[in-house]
Amino acid sequence: MTAPPLTQLPEPDFLLSPLTGWTRAHWEAVADRLLDGLLPYATPGFAQYRLPGPPSHSGPWSDGLEGFARSFLLAAFRIAGSNGRLGPALIERYAAGLAAGTDPHHPEHWPPVTDRAQPMVEAASVAVALHESRPWLWDHLDDTVRARVADWLGGFVGADVNDSNWRLFQVIAEEFLASVGAPHSRAEIDAGLARLDDWYRGGGWYTDGDGKKFDYYNAWALHLYPVLWARIAGPRADAGTVARHRVRLSEFLTAHQFFFGSDGAPVHQGRSLTYRFATTAPLWAGALADATPLPPGRTRRLASGALKHFAERGAPDERGLLSLGWYRPFLPVTQRYSGPASPYWASKAFLGLLLPAEHPVWTAPEEAAPVDTADTTLALPAPGWLLHSTAADGIVRLVNHGSDRLPPAPATADDSPHYARLAYSSATAPETPPSATGPDNHIALLAPDGTPSPRGRIHPLGTQGRQAASWHRARVSGDTGEGHRVETVSVVHGPWEVRVHRLDAPLGTPVREGGWAVADDTVAPMGETGPALAVARRADGLTSALVGLYGWGDTEGTVVQDVDVNAVGRCSATPVLQRSDGASLLVTLVLLSADPHARWTGASARVAPDGTVTIRFPDASTETVPPPS
Repeated sequence: MTAPPLTQLPEPDFLLSPLTGWTRAHWEAVADRLLDGLLPYATPGFAQYRLPGPPSHSGPWSDGLEGFARSFLLAAFRIAGSNGRLGPALIERYAAGLAAGTDPHHPEHWPPVTDRAQPMVEAASVAVALHESRPWLWDHLDDTVRARVADWLGGFVGADVNDSNWRLFQVIAEEFLASVGAPHSRAEIDAGLARLDDWYRGGGWYTDGDGKKFDYYNAWALHLYPVLWARIAGPRADAGTVARHRVRLSEFLTAHQFFFGSDGAPVHQGRSLTYRFATTAPLWAGALADATPLPPGRTRRLASGALKHFAERGAPDERGLLSLGWYRPFLPVTQRYSGPASPYWASKAFLGLLLPAEHPVWTAPEEAAPVDTADTTLALPAPGWLLHSTAADGIVRLVNHGSDRLPPAPATADDSPHYARLAYSSATAPETPPSATGPDNHIALLAPDGTPSPRGRIHPLGTQGRQAASWHRARVSGDTGEGHRVETVSVVHGPWEVRVHRLDAPLGTPVREGGWAVADDTVAPMGETGPALAVARRADGLTSALVGLYGWGDTEGTVVQDVDVNAVGRCSATPVLQRSDGASLLVTLVLLSADPHARWTGASARVAPDGTVTIRFPDASTETVPPPS
């Protein structure tokens, strides 16, 4: 079956949804398109979906299970959302897959659930899907098949689980086993939920395991699975635990609504970004659990905006498939665990279909998102982030002074461009060159051969009001010492960020800083340079500017062009400043804007004898950065 193209979606309804035009019918149509698009890649018994693309490190056998499990989640939401009236074909397809996949003698049987193995992830999706579609699927399975499914899920009992969001996969699977009277461990369920409490940092934010690991796993895992667990557990769930999860989810959604641009794009930060519109899952979870501060029309506007954003940019593609990428296929947004079916964790976005068609999230008129109506600055102390968005262009920018996703010291790991940059946004993606640290949104000391220092471990110094700060050790290639302290204070206002860098580096060490990388699929961004100035501008007007306000002298700016290293587009450009003789204090104005009226001229920085920096933004507003303590 050929998946219908985007043009075959229902007509937009701008009376009900004045901002996106999308309704529940659009969500159902996209769900059907995704499910139909998978059919050519199903194995004969429907137990696996072998999609095109490079295999994950777990191999094609596990990847085939992943295709079943993640699409089963989508199918279950679609079946339950229609009260089983969708027709028998979809139900029969997944019932057949369950029978074949759990039969150890069938050629399509699934790999077992064993210690720290990928089937653990997929088993949680199977468990959720079985619970949500239970009246139409599980309750009609043959007793032998039900016993085999329970036995396969039972691999969790007593197993060793990765100490991260994976603890919740065990919670989900074993709670489902409890719901059907199968062997399980209540102690393991309770321990997984208790571990979640250990990772809570306040303000609605969990770290995904020990360390400073803040990203969208907070949204599509650490807040989502407790809601799904409570639905499976029912009266078995401890009321205090459920209430605590609901309060935290509500607090998180107060901030999460600010992470989407006016065009629906989520801020591009963190790992597993190929899950795309799964970023909307907690919005629906809040409505489902009556744990949201958002009006129902805003919930739908945010979620529909994100789904529409990707659908209009090739995800799903002309085959009805979700590729490994952001818009186009782009492997640098993936990880070793990513396989051809990994993007179907995006199925979580369709959680809203569990809410009946008459629920206010589907019937209330759309309401504007925060970015639609006013410029906003939001300090998020727990992850060490500072958000600033502008209504004129609908762009959300995230300044990062807290999340590095490194293991706790003394363990070390390499930087990731999706965590180590100073800033991320809804309109851009970081440069991901294969063998070096990209120049964008990064300040680096340069080795004699030009190799830039990585950011490494981020040490937060605080986030409050319009300012956020951190320090890191800049280790120059070939240097055997502990590195040189670089302290950065970011001050935001409107579309601008001013960075105050204090560098403890040997005199004469070259230093380089980059602004935002802008990218386009067809036309290379244009460049403009001058003394202490570099500007990259996309054909549609999206502009990245970098201006040296103090310490850069008259060094000529440059614009670094690259190809196939950016998730947003094939042709990318980054404004860069470089000082060959180094400096101990640098102040830089950074601009990202699609507003033709946004300026980068007229800004300045004045440094007092005690080190206080007074910043004047292009609109003449001022801000003061105190001297280091």
